[in-house]
Amino acid sequence: MSIGIYAFLDKFFFVFHTLIIIFILFAWIWEKTRKANLILVLLTAFSWCILGIWYGFGFCPCTEWHYQVRMKLGDFDMPASYIKFCIDSLTGLEVNAQLVDIFTLIFFLTALIASVYVNIKDWKRKIATKAQRHKESQRDF
Repeated sequence: MSIGIYAFLDKFFFVFHTLIIIFILFAWIWEKTRKANLILVLLTAFSWCILGIWYGFGFCPCTEWHYQVRMKLGDFDMPASYIKFCIDSLTGLEVNAQLVDIFTLIFFLTALIASVYVNIKDWKRKIATKAQRHKESQRDF
């Protein structure tokens, strides 16, 4: 592949992966995106914890693919954390990797708990509404 394609893929992964992170952190807020958010949060947890058994805790396929592209572009000095890479790239700073990892885990767990909570709440409300409709339809007979 040509350097131009790798340069495009580098930008694509930066935008795509960053949007995924934003979606994980905030999509539980809106009812229409809650199920998709929960699925993505659970897939991320699976990747970090289960795939992490073989590839290292926090493993993310998007990070792996993006870093492979960057290596083709000659960038071999990438941090282990994609979040650190984003922060460093966007701010020009060299932030502490351990601090980034701690905050990444805190924000991820907060998003996970929030997503599970609101999805269970929505599910219970849906069941209650369905039961109420059934009860009302029984009265009509």
